[in-house]
Amino acid sequence: MSGGGMSLPKKGVFISFEGGEGVGKSTHVRLLAARLEAAGLDVVCLREPGGTPIGEKIRTILLDPANTGMSPMTELLLYEAARSQLVSERIRPALEAGSVVLCDRYLDSTAAYQGAGRSINPELIEQANALGSQKVLPDRTIVLLDDLEPALGRATEAGADRLEAEGLAFHRRVAQGFQELALANPGRIHIVKIAEDKRETAWLVFQAVADLFGPGLPQDFNISDELLAESRREHSR
Repeated sequence: MSGGGMSLPKKGVFISFEGGEGVGKSTHVRLLAARLEAAGLDVVCLREPGGTPIGEKIRTILLDPANTGMSPMTELLLYEAARSQLVSERIRPALEAGSVVLCDRYLDSTAAYQGAGRSINPELIEQANALGSQKVLPDRTIVLLDDLEPALGRATEAGADRLEAEGLAFHRRVAQGFQELALANPGRIHIVKIAEDKRETAWLVFQAVADLFGPGLPQDFNISDELLAESRREHSR
């Protein structure tokens, strides 16, 4: 949505959302997008892996529960291939056009899942991320934090994909990986603890990114029941 509202203080803003399974990343991408669109900003919402025709095909391969024989290195390279396509086709053009890009997962997921989760060498992860991201980094990364087992249970209610089906030990390593990334990158990565009320969590997310948009960004925004329901529908897709 474009309009006669505020303009960005620089050319484009890139915000990524991270966290474990079932924490509500896509819900809060949509809620933040609605707030920024109401301020007159152009917002592009994307997801990883995916966001492009090629990326969506790679996503199908990566998440297919039948692909149990996939090696950690194949997994890493497929994620980076999907990311490179997303950067070339969607992220970089949107940023150059002055849009706000909100991405459900990005390179920190690779560090947490393939690095901490799969125990791939951190230096190799860093090199692969630099290649796949084409060195396009988020201005801010929100890590949504929730209790692991209930969140994983929500994510797998209707069945688990290949990554969701990994055991608790794997997902605990991933969660620890996100915590360590936040400690190592305090300026870029902000942890937001999930509240029981989604409106409260949405406000915490907004507070964690508001400085990227300057003082002209309106503070008041009503999250209607209809918007909450719409964000839940988006989350379930």
